Amino acid sequence: MNYSAALNDPVFHAIGKAADEAGVRAYIVGGWVRDLLLNKESKDIDIVCIGNGIELAEAFARKSGGITVSVFKNFGTAQVKINDLDIEFVGARKESYRRDSRNPVVENGTLEEDQNRRDFTVNAMSICLNAASFGEFLDPFNGRKDLAEKVLRTPLDPDITYSDDPLRMMRAVRFSCQLGFQIEEASLLAIGKNAGRIGIVSMERITEELNRIILSPAPGEGFRTLNESGLLPVIFPEFCKLKGVETVDDKSHKDNFYHTLEVLDNVSRVSTDLWLRWAAILHDIAKPQTKRYDKENGWTFHGHEDKGARMVPRIFARLKLPQNEKMKFVQKLVLLHLRPIALSKEEVTDSAVRRLLFEAGDAIDDLMLLCNADITSKNPNRVARYMRNFNLVREKLKEVEEKDRIRNWQPPVSGELIMKTFGIPAGKQVGIIKDAIREAILDGVIPNTYETAFGFMLQKGKELGLAPAQ
Repeated sequence: MNYSAALNDPVFHAIGKAADEAGVRAYIVGGWVRDLLLNKESKDIDIVCIGNGIELAEAFARKSGGITVSVFKNFGTAQVKINDLDIEFVGARKESYRRDSRNPVVENGTLEEDQNRRDFTVNAMSICLNAASFGEFLDPFNGRKDLAEKVLRTPLDPDITYSDDPLRMMRAVRFSCQLGFQIEEASLLAIGKNAGRIGIVSMERITEELNRIILSPAPGEGFRTLNESGLLPVIFPEFCKLKGVETVDDKSHKDNFYHTLEVLDNVSRVSTDLWLRWAAILHDIAKPQTKRYDKENGWTFHGHEDKGARMVPRIFARLKLPQNEKMKFVQKLVLLHLRPIALSKEEVTDSAVRRLLFEAGDAIDDLMLLCNADITSKNPNRVARYMRNFNLVREKLKEVEEKDRIRNWQPPVSGELIMKTFGIPAGKQVGIIKDAIREAILDGVIPNTYETAFGFMLQKGKELGLAPAQ
């Protein structure tokens, strides 16, 4: 196979020359080679040498004009950024996990041992960079054939591969979603057998793979595979509680697990935002805890949006997701996800829309995307009716926002001005006046302007027995 076009970058020849001068063999391995065969561009390059990867990186950097090398001694790796390429160097190695350890035991190894430890055959292909064999393609496990057949297969016995490094089970699901490949049957059985062993891997690394699954073109399929393999109950038990349908008096509720996956896929078709996708995953997370059966109304999940929002911080903390504005964004969408749909079932008043804009702020557009994705009924007439009303809500949001400027609303009269005007200290009376101004604006009693709000403040102060300070 001729790789001359892909390998024409002088960087590859420079690495090969540095390897020759150091007396080591150097190879491009893994994802870059895989993507080359898939005709996909990749800027991340992994270099394995039969020797010291850090020393090879430093030799290459010196030959390339003294570019900066980032060394990670704990991992035995070095990283070089040159042009738009991100190149990582490592020595060939073999590694495994002890039965009860989250950290791998790493030892120097041969090229064969390094390829043996690779997760999948499609990631075990390599290309030599040494001058005498420049461009030689090495494929010890027929990865090229598996690539053509769109199959994920482990180089060795999958039971050994997944037991040695349980994170590879998550990677199997991730690659199947990203590449659109099938995990071969023996691998799926081995994942099921070893699913509990994922617990020895740090939650940070598990969640990193989970986020990549969520960002893939088919995240719903990824969650189905995680569920069927037995991994999901270990890493995300709260989500598994959504599974199942209960029937009483011939009345059933929908399976909220599969409904949520449908919502996730719907969101993924219109947005690549990770946190909006997380909002889709968690929007109904509290339905199991709030499920009730009523003889007249059937199954209800009253308050699941509020309880779900309160569950978000706990779930984010356990999964080692960021406890910051991203979490608050997800929490807000979980809390508000019923509001636009509720509005679409009734007369859409300016006041209701103002309150929605006030509470959603800049998240309003994402909230509307989530709510649109949440319409998963199989009844076309019901969907058509929902969509008509939903579009009315969209139009009303735009109209009210242009008129009243409520999004990310700031009170036109501050607490400080109230205290100064009436000569009073901070306390209950200031809060009463501020709340009254906010409610008057949201209800449309007064417009959202300083002049009218100031006049309303004076009136409210008078009702409380306050007079402007002299």
